[in-house]
Amino acid sequence: MPDGGPDIGGLTSRLEEFGLSVRGGFVLEEGDIDAPRHRAGPVRSVLMVGHFGSSIWPSFRRWHLAHSHEADPLDNWSKEVLGRIAADHSAVAVFPSDKPFMPFQRWAMRAEGISQSPLGMLIHPVYGLWHAFRGALLFRDPIDIEPATKQAHPCATCRAKPCLSACPVSAFDGANFAVDRCRDHLRQKHQACMMGGCLARLACPVGDGYEYVPEQQAFHMRAFAG
Repeated sequence: MPDGGPDIGGLTSRLEEFGLSVRGGFVLEEGDIDAPRHRAGPVRSVLMVGHFGSSIWPSFRRWHLAHSHEADPLDNWSKEVLGRIAADHSAVAVFPSDKPFMPFQRWAMRAEGISQSPLGMLIHPVYGLWHAFRGALLFRDPIDIEPATKQAHPCATCRAKPCLSACPVSAFDGANFAVDRCRDHLRQKHQACMMGGCLARLACPVGDGYEYVPEQQAFHMRAFAG
């Protein structure tokens, strides 16, 4: 892993070219439970990278048109983009699909102060369920970033919880996700979820106006259904 602290301003500008954002980060102390074990060497800081709404879609769509034959295209796009940016900023990029798996959800909650929704996905108080973390950048040196404070959990004041009743096959119960039941339903013809996006996710009232564009929602549903 290269030495040297990151230029956060320059890094942010590069990420914005692809619709990506810095989504918080943290400095690791000795014995920190969140410290990754990485072949590149010791890690002192983790910087989370992701997006809100459909900000990445124009960039990814252009790339995908030239790489339509690839399996796992969104992962490959993320690795290509963040790999280049990491190399230019003395970092190592890691991804949720990497094995051995790293604690990305815990990192995300620590970096941005957000919480888990009844659907299992992390919910943001502004963007709701319409966001994602595409990867993380690991640094050998401490980064100059303010620690996140715990944000208000939107679900705590949501009595109706329409997300739990909107799924046509009751795949969510607030604690578990019936993956096979959901996938079997999607593989049937002409399902509204497959064509227009997850009905449970769409039922959440938080993040109204930041929903993924229909083309992006359909892409994610096809990828999940396999």
